[in-house]
Amino acid sequence: MSTLLVKNARLLVTMDDKRREILGGGLFIEDGFVKQVGVGSDLPEKADETLDLTNHLVIPGLINTHHHFYQTLTRVNPEAQNANLFNWLKTLYPIWARMTPDDIYISTKTALAELALSGCTTASDHLYLFPNGSRLDDEIIAGQEMGVRLHASRGSMSLGESKGGLPPDSVVDDEDDILRDSQRLIETYHNGQPGSMTQIVLAPCSPFSVTGELMKRSAELARHFNVHLHTHLAETQDEEQFCQQQFGYRPVAYMQSVDWVGHDVWFAHSVHVNKEEIGVYAQSGCGVAHCPSSNMRLASGIAPILELLDAGVNVGIGVDGSSSNDSSHLLAETRQAMLLARVRAGVEGASLSGSDALFMTARDALELATIGGAAVLGRKDIGSLEVGKCADFAAYDLNKIDFAGALQDPLAALLFCNPVKVDVNMVNGKFVVKDGELQTLDLPTHIEKHNQAAARLYKG
Repeated sequence: MSTLLVKNARLLVTMDDKRREILGGGLFIEDGFVKQVGVGSDLPEKADETLDLTNHLVIPGLINTHHHFYQTLTRVNPEAQNANLFNWLKTLYPIWARMTPDDIYISTKTALAELALSGCTTASDHLYLFPNGSRLDDEIIAGQEMGVRLHASRGSMSLGESKGGLPPDSVVDDEDDILRDSQRLIETYHNGQPGSMTQIVLAPCSPFSVTGELMKRSAELARHFNVHLHTHLAETQDEEQFCQQQFGYRPVAYMQSVDWVGHDVWFAHSVHVNKEEIGVYAQSGCGVAHCPSSNMRLASGIAPILELLDAGVNVGIGVDGSSSNDSSHLLAETRQAMLLARVRAGVEGASLSGSDALFMTARDALELATIGGAAVLGRKDIGSLEVGKCADFAAYDLNKIDFAGALQDPLAALLFCNPVKVDVNMVNGKFVVKDGELQTLDLPTHIEKHNQAAARLYKG
């Protein structure tokens, strides 16, 4: 048994049912789980290790609900900087087709390093192409070495250009092979127990890259093994037109036709959904990963996040692929979600009416990135700092110049002020970041390897 005492935080934000914000707060942690929460007098005086976080803001670890780690290798591609989704994909597919297993391994560590330094403790990734012998195992092994909780999505593409899909035939796979590998991964790696560090998700890529048959068979397999389902949906108007032409449905109705609605399903984006479709999400329990930077970068639109939340839909934050965001900073993405929701409110006329009812607050945004993300991923053991939950938290030093003049509300300062790197990131009671430095990766050496891999991909 190992114990850790965290004490003297300037402000400890619990995100529990009472949304407590505790001045001078602390935690008592035992074997990776929170055993006590409170001020100093509420906690034991001694532990195996003590962490003094005077002048720090402590929050539950941030949860990333949608990413493509491998895309850290192709950021800011000159040919794709000013393209919409479909053209962006067509530009990058041939480059991604050159990736090797080592590229998957390296890019996973890069993405997780960025995420960890922003305060992320749990990340869901969507890997949907496997060129040159690559496997999801390459990502999982890298994730285990980094010490961040990983929801590894076994993505897939089976509908190539020759069959009416968007991706070139060179990056699609046989559907029977996809399903066999999906089952292998679940049986090898998935752990559904509280505190698990690795979970497997089944994630056919999108309506324009897989068949309806693969969607149905993936749903059957996932439900047999009690794992979650994930895909991109309603991201762009091009996708909406594709679904209507190819299947005779709008995207959400198409999901209903292939048994892809339920509490075990979450969709990335959901930018182009109407009131009735939001009702389908709410009634069936589908979740949404909101990726504001990517939606802006690709000119996809503004997702109706406040409308989704008002309807009772679970919503989390996703940084999305690092080629359509060009960053994996989850705190920055949370800030972006808050600000973009306000832009939408202004467009809808809320600001003109003098009402702030549709303004997302800093606390609302932090909820999306913590307990909201946990709900989207179907986890009850993370997302808040309370007794019985995982000891996953991030701490930010409030003495930094970024927070000068903003300490009257430290929590709001974290979202309103310029996003900063974390000073402490702890997962399962273990340091991933300490004193602002990664503990699980030699970052300078790794960056050199990553840049060499990226340069090789571009050379062809």
